[in-house]
Amino acid sequence: MKRLTDESYAKIRQIADEVEKVIVGKRDAVKLLIIALLSGGHVLIEDVPGVGKTTMATALGKAMGLVCKRAQFTPDVMASDITGFTMYNKRTDGFEYKQGLVMCNIFLADEINRTSPKTQSALLEAMEEQTVTVDSKTHPLPKPFMVIATQNEVGYVGTYPLPEAQLDRFLMKISMGYPTFEQEIDIIAGRQTENPLSEITPICSKEEINDIIEGVREVNIERGIYYYIVQMVSATRTHKSVMLGASPRASLSLMRASQSCAFVSGRAYVIPEDVLKMTPHVLSHRLLLTQEAKIHKITELNVLKDIAKSITPPYSRDAAKEESARYGRARVIRE
Repeated sequence: MKRLTDESYAKIRQIADEVEKVIVGKRDAVKLLIIALLSGGHVLIEDVPGVGKTTMATALGKAMGLVCKRAQFTPDVMASDITGFTMYNKRTDGFEYKQGLVMCNIFLADEINRTSPKTQSALLEAMEEQTVTVDSKTHPLPKPFMVIATQNEVGYVGTYPLPEAQLDRFLMKISMGYPTFEQEIDIIAGRQTENPLSEITPICSKEEINDIIEGVREVNIERGIYYYIVQMVSATRTHKSVMLGASPRASLSLMRASQSCAFVSGRAYVIPEDVLKMTPHVLSHRLLLTQEAKIHKITELNVLKDIAKSITPPYSRDAAKEESARYGRARVIRE
């Protein structure tokens, strides 16, 4: 690998340890946030109120030494609050750009579904192109850049549900869940005198994170893994319980997430298990189920489990024979 080293992996592990000073017992959720950042993607966290969604995002920014800004979305938040605006400067006799909240490395969109669709859509260009356009002038965002949006899975009165096109911009959707009894005791005991967020120290610099992100793109993917990813995604388009399947953007997202998952697991190559681990988080929010499926209480995760069982992972005997016939040679992953 050109950029990734043992030191790079150690820093990512230390970052997860730092975040866990604040978020007790949610190592998997912390890893998923890190994977999304290393993949150049964005995350939608959907869960009940009070489980630490906002705190986890803030802790991640501090541990990575990144600039983190937060917007509490309400119906009166305007698009210009997010993207910025131009105003006349009498001293210079000209118009100048005033930065919005999105000019940062990690933008926390708290309760994103409580603001108007116009304000929600102000994030689309930033999430896709990592730029904002104000009065016909395009301004690049800092690198790295990630949007972490939260929404509660209960209490939909007065909300504006995210449309499918906007959901598709999120690399993954995750949920944290309630802590265990013992974990909740540790949480309240740790906050008796002070906020653990004040104890988090930066593990690395912005430049180091950017180097790691570039290095993750070099994590090796064999041809059979590409075939496996596209099989998983395309199967969502023909499943009987799915009305709208995942797009090619989902295939690209699953590939990027699998590369980052491999790196976080300490490998410089992707294996089928990486794809399987990332599939529920990358694809579930991109599926629109049929009414019949909803009546029978079939969920997106049920559909994805069904698809995963129906597809033979690469590098088994059958898949190796099939791939050999398709590409002219069999491929294997070497540990």
